[in-house]
Amino acid sequence: MNKNRPLSPHLQIYGWQISMFTSVMHRATGIVLAVGSLFVAIWLCAAAAGPDAFAAVNGVVGAWYGQILLFGWTLAMFYHLCNGIRHLAWDFGLGFELDTARTTGYVAIGVAIALTILVWLMALLT
Repeated sequence: MNKNRPLSPHLQIYGWQISMFTSVMHRATGIVLAVGSLFVAIWLCAAAAGPDAFAAVNGVVGAWYGQILLFGWTLAMFYHLCNGIRHLAWDFGLGFELDTARTTGYVAIGVAIALTILVWLMALLT
């Protein structure tokens, strides 16, 4: 085997780009959504089990750390949705130009943040 052959480029060679970030975040938010869905299922089962079980689980949800987890789950949901729409456009062959891909990556992040803040403001003000 030739030991002088060039190595394949790796993360230390490549500079981070928005497309790399959105790809990693899409996978990470998918995992967060799966874990968060289990918690929502537990919450719903506790509601069906009766007032005592629901009060116990709702105590976690209502605590400051539960609210932070719900906020993060909401952000993950909206980001995954927005980036999924971006991927759907790619499935139709749209948006592959470098400038368009870069712009839509930033738009997906921005819209996800804006939707999360909007939903939480509506929830807190009603």
